Amino acid sequence: MAETEAADGHAVPSRRAKRYRRRLRSRIILAFVLLGFGLTTLFAWATNEVRSRVENQLVEEMMNRNISNAALQFELDPDNPEFPVDQIRAFVYTPDKFESVRINRPEWYELSDGIVGMTGVDEDGEQFAYKLAVRKTPDAWFYLAYDMTQTVRAEQQFNRAIYGSVFLFTLLSLLVGWWAASRVMSPVSELAARLKQSGRSSDPESLAAHFPDDEVGQLAEALDDYAARLTEVVQRDREFNADVSHELRTPLSVIRGAAELLLSRPDIDDKTRARLQRIQRAEQQCTDLISALLLLSRNERGHGATDVAKIAEQLLEVHRTQVVGKALELRLEGERGLVVDAPEAAVAVALGNLVGNAVKYTTQGEVVVRLLPRAVEVVDSGPGLSAEDAAQLFQRGYRGTHAGHSQGGGIGLSIVRRLCVLYGWNVSVAPGKVRGVVATLSFDAPESTSR
Repeated sequence: MAETEAADGHAVPSRRAKRYRRRLRSRIILAFVLLGFGLTTLFAWATNEVRSRVENQLVEEMMNRNISNAALQFELDPDNPEFPVDQIRAFVYTPDKFESVRINRPEWYELSDGIVGMTGVDEDGEQFAYKLAVRKTPDAWFYLAYDMTQTVRAEQQFNRAIYGSVFLFTLLSLLVGWWAASRVMSPVSELAARLKQSGRSSDPESLAAHFPDDEVGQLAEALDDYAARLTEVVQRDREFNADVSHELRTPLSVIRGAAELLLSRPDIDDKTRARLQRIQRAEQQCTDLISALLLLSRNERGHGATDVAKIAEQLLEVHRTQVVGKALELRLEGERGLVVDAPEAAVAVALGNLVGNAVKYTTQGEVVVRLLPRAVEVVDSGPGLSAEDAAQLFQRGYRGTHAGHSQGGGIGLSIVRRLCVLYGWNVSVAPGKVRGVVATLSFDAPESTSR
């Protein structure tokens, strides 16, 4: 089965291409048609075979009986070789006429005793068929010719009737199959329609109540049970997300308030102020991440007018305080003015993960955040990107070959991909022209505007 990549990077089964799929209704109709055609053809063949064998057996028994009577009559009365036979032409040749058989009827001359099928041409030039019984004795040669022309024509007419019967019964099988498929698939189609309608509301509608206690009813009961369990899971998930969001926001609010209160004191030294500002930025990052994850869990878009350049400057300022000991330059390039219709938290988490990865894996050189009319590029001078990393980088839990012993669970870029799917953005990574990596976050959704 073909697979597609889900929003979280995992491969999930997908439907096969439409040309390889045959609907269940079509398969039922095809089964009826094949069954009807097969049985009718088999019956027609058996009927024709039995008819042909019985007819040949009757004709041959009659001819054997008549030629035996002719031989007996000739033995009793050699002077009278002629004998009457109904519907059969009889020929008797005495030894003095054997040579005439070879001259006049060469096709008969070499025949041995028995019955053979022959063809000939009459005075009008039309071909006819006959069976010839042969009995050769030293005293006479006996030939009985039974005209099979009418029989052959009757057989042809019978075959045409048989072929017509096969066609008619196959057509009848098609109609019966169509009717049966409609009757069989009608409750299944109704179940599918009700299932689609029930998915539009938060409270699933009971399906089993609309169907009898048969296979479709059992399927409806199973779907009702599955919907109930799924609704319970979703409800627990929503409650958990809401509880976590509330419980985490409370201590973060305390941290923010304490940091603002301490920063407002005029007697603190510069070193303490820098540490408090770092705590304040970390609190803001946590708040943004909680907001973004809450949006993802609810699968709903937030709105806002977020200045991408402002978010990029804030992110670079945060990371400048964390690159102590690295010969690394962080700078912002490009024109300001790109505004995205999304919460600041969503943009900060998506762009922050790209900038954070670039800073983490670049030991020296530079990390440049380049603002484009409808996108942002994060360019670093790090160790680069392998083809394997590029193919799997956005999968949940995947850590690149250069991760080493660095901290992280490999879920940051997975969150970026999920945010892009939610908002209709696009994210990609590619090797740099000389070295490093170029990560591009494109805001191609209709909500993205430039002022």
